[in-house]
Amino acid sequence: MKIKGILTAAVIIAGAAPFRIIYAHSAEQPEVSARAAVLISADTGEVVWEENSGEKLPMASTTKIMTALLCIESGGLDEPFVVDSDAIHVEGSSMGLQEGDIVTKYDLCCGMLLPSGNDAANAAAVRIAGSIDKFADLMNDRAREMGLSKTYFVTPSGLEGEGHGSSARDMAVLAQNALKNDIFRSICSQTSIKLEFGAPPYPRWLKNTNKLLTMYDGVYGVKTGFTDEAGRCLVSACERDGKSLICVTLNDRNDWNDHIALYDYGFDAVKTVSPELPESVALPLAGGGTEYLTAVPEVREVSITTAGMSGEDFTIEVVSPPFIYAPVRKGEPAAELKISCGGTEVRRIILLSAEDAPLKKAEVQEKKESLANRLISALRSFFS
Repeated sequence: MKIKGILTAAVIIAGAAPFRIIYAHSAEQPEVSARAAVLISADTGEVVWEENSGEKLPMASTTKIMTALLCIESGGLDEPFVVDSDAIHVEGSSMGLQEGDIVTKYDLCCGMLLPSGNDAANAAAVRIAGSIDKFADLMNDRAREMGLSKTYFVTPSGLEGEGHGSSARDMAVLAQNALKNDIFRSICSQTSIKLEFGAPPYPRWLKNTNKLLTMYDGVYGVKTGFTDEAGRCLVSACERDGKSLICVTLNDRNDWNDHIALYDYGFDAVKTVSPELPESVALPLAGGGTEYLTAVPEVREVSITTAGMSGEDFTIEVVSPPFIYAPVRKGEPAAELKISCGGTEVRRIILLSAEDAPLKKAEVQEKKESLANRLISALRSFFS
């Protein structure tokens, strides 16, 4: 059953309890070499630490976070096609594409996020939008949807164009959105990956340029970048002891160590909030033998990383169609719990049916009679 984003008012939540909040002590403020930097909660987006985080700067190949996300969302990731010959003729880092190569969009996403292939970014842009300029329009449209006020894209690769740039804060929000996509997160967390592409396709390995993946426990992404104008740029994400943070540095000659220092600080500075999930939820049921369907959370506990904005409360709402229609099987997804902080959604939890909800007998009989009538009508039509 596909869950639609319709908020149902007539829902009963049972067993809700107050939030459990664990505060952490503050650590010594870090010093970094970056022109701009920010550390945020990967859950709430709250700023844990920042320096010039709102300044618009070139961000080099971290641009490919948006390119890869749009590529994944465009669908058809496993459909093979021949790369555009003009698109792959581009300077800088490469995944090794040549004219006539057969690839998939999934291959190109790996080529963007691991070896930072400019050829992969351009090939994906042309495949999706028909041209690099039209794809840049798609990138900017999505940036506006995300509220990235300091961001403007000219190229899908991050090679400089007039006006191409972003802020550390915007790049952190972009990463936060991209990491909600399971495919994106899976790719960017790989230190290396084996693919098959070429003319004809053959096996080969791509290696990730993000050394932080093996330098600091818990790092699971995201993207490196470098040009002469932008300097060294790095967007990373790290999870430890139930806490999840995103770090961005722009124009930073010491980015690996700066991210480590910021994470050391951040994991001490943030706190974990564990909202008490309802034991069960009663959803309005139509066509069944009862008025309500009992549903339970897929998980019993959830931890949310927050910097502790004063006065901000977490709320839990049920997202469901107006009615759940029988029949429903036990264990089938029925609705969702939406957890929000200050009006911003931070997590969704699937609600599973706790019971079978068959059609009530009268409706079963009506369905049988309706089917019989349709068969009789079809036979009459055939013989006439």
